[in-house]
Amino acid sequence: MDALPLKLTSISSPLPLFFTMYFILYLNAYFILFRAWARKLKPEASSCVISLAHGTPAVFLACRAILSDPAPNFHSPNTPLQNIALDYSIAYFSMDLIHFLIFEPSGVLFIAHHLVSLFVFLTCRYVAYHGAFTVLSLLILAEVTSFCQNVWTLAGARRSDVEFARKVFDLMSPPFYAFYSVVRGLLGPYFVYRMCVFFGNGSADDVIPTWVWVSWVLVAVMIIFVSVLWISNLWMKFYSERSNKAERKIQ
Repeated sequence: MDALPLKLTSISSPLPLFFTMYFILYLNAYFILFRAWARKLKPEASSCVISLAHGTPAVFLACRAILSDPAPNFHSPNTPLQNIALDYSIAYFSMDLIHFLIFEPSGVLFIAHHLVSLFVFLTCRYVAYHGAFTVLSLLILAEVTSFCQNVWTLAGARRSDVEFARKVFDLMSPPFYAFYSVVRGLLGPYFVYRMCVFFGNGSADDVIPTWVWVSWVLVAVMIIFVSVLWISNLWMKFYSERSNKAERKIQ
């Protein structure tokens, strides 16, 4: 008789409240903050606003949730604060997924990214009830660059018609690319390697189903691979533009 209340308590969450917050923030950005922007730019800019509201706060919340765990490990039980951190990200990815489905349905990579990210968060929060340390650590690695990326994206959206935006974009590009490369190209793969070693030894088989942790590893590897391709293309474009500018100066 005591097990049922415990189960109900474990699945209660502030998820609807978080989702409502992101929904209202998106509408305010679209209809108020960016009301003077071109119609084709407003959805992407509004998406950046909710991403800003998620990224850095999610990193701090995830760090606090991990540090509050008395015995953090790849397979440790989720703490109440860790569940809140998971719900915060579930709400964001759900809202941003709706944005892409409505305004950018051709953005297949972003839609796929959000779907698999939601899968990881949802299975950790509502299926396994363990492994939040693992998932939140991946979240930190994914979102620690989000502030720079969103400012860079907003500046890039207006760099063709606003001189200040062009300067911000040009100034931020090299350090953002370098920061992103270190996080996604070095720290991310190292952490995923540690995940594979831990889970591969069967250390979590008694609390996390094999199909769950295997899917987490596959999603992490896929996201890192796509991220490395993305940043590699940006570096190539950056050096190509610099080479073209240098050639024009010589001529």
